[in-house]
Amino acid sequence: MIRYFATCVRGMEEVLAQELRALPAHEVQIGRGGVSFCGDRSIMYQANLWLRTAIRVLRPVLTAPVHSPDELYDAARSLDWSRYLTPDHTLAVDANVRDSVITHSQYAARRVKDAICDQFLAKVGRRPSVDARRPMVPLNLHIHQNVAVLSLDSSGESLHKRGYRPVLTKAPLNEALAAGLILLSRWDSQTPFVDPMCGSGTLPIEASWIALDRAPGLTRQGFAFQSWLDFDIAFWTELREQARRRMARSLPAGVSGSDIRRDVVDFATKNARAAGVGHLVQWSVRDVAAFHASDSPPGTLIVNPPFGERLGQEADLRRLYGTLGQLFRRLPGWRCWVFTGNGEMARTVRLPVRERIHLFHGAIRCQFLRFDPSG
Repeated sequence: MIRYFATCVRGMEEVLAQELRALPAHEVQIGRGGVSFCGDRSIMYQANLWLRTAIRVLRPVLTAPVHSPDELYDAARSLDWSRYLTPDHTLAVDANVRDSVITHSQYAARRVKDAICDQFLAKVGRRPSVDARRPMVPLNLHIHQNVAVLSLDSSGESLHKRGYRPVLTKAPLNEALAAGLILLSRWDSQTPFVDPMCGSGTLPIEASWIALDRAPGLTRQGFAFQSWLDFDIAFWTELREQARRRMARSLPAGVSGSDIRRDVVDFATKNARAAGVGHLVQWSVRDVAAFHASDSPPGTLIVNPPFGERLGQEADLRRLYGTLGQLFRRLPGWRCWVFTGNGEMARTVRLPVRERIHLFHGAIRCQFLRFDPSG
């Protein structure tokens, strides 16, 4: 069996581990910022296709102590790189360095790239080219406390890029984090799901995919492992077909999103169509203060209000978070969750917190809070 490492948002490791056990992967072990697991090539394919909370699936090929750039170069060159690529492949090295003698991540990445290219030049007189944007064989280098782990990146682009949302200039809730919040909320897909401040629609779209048992990797343009020398196209095609057959065609309960701005709701609707659920998710233009539950049974509400990074927002934010508290009081029996990076504002909801989960959104420390509407 081969050992892999799936990365994720910090704080989401246990959810990712549960996903991996369900594949089923073997020897699942939770680490910092990810989960290691074992399996054959099939598990790696399935991990890329099915994991909702993973960012990348890595296959470590080298672990070595390194105390200088020259030691890193020698360690990287000691591998037989002809097992993984040819001079006709393009490559790139993404490096992360922490608490080590080697402090410059870009220089560390360049030394690994040089080691690989020099080996090919010495053996066959040709070398792979570097493509920093869309390499055929992306590599991941992680150096922590003078130990280097060099991995093949089987995913390529981050797995949160499902393919239904265009590149955005701001930093909205990404798809993997949104899916993780839904899984952490323990939403029962037989009951309604609501996001009354839906933004680009990520939470309702991810909720609908979970309810439909739709593989999040189905809409992706491609994965890096499809350029690997041992890629089995027939097996991969069959896995995708199995995922399509497994997917339900209708939602067991309502999934909806709303926002105060018409242009925002139009954007969410467009994303839902691209995700193949435009006919299933309900969208509406409505202020969060005007939200009311229908006659359906209680469900789950998740909202991701602004954190308040800009000056002059405090008064507006206090009103908004206070409005959320008023809304939750009108929803007895509902599971009401708020994802926020502003703990002070969260206190203005003025309801008891039943659950508190610590997560990161990029570098921002965040909390995922379940409030008690009866409080």
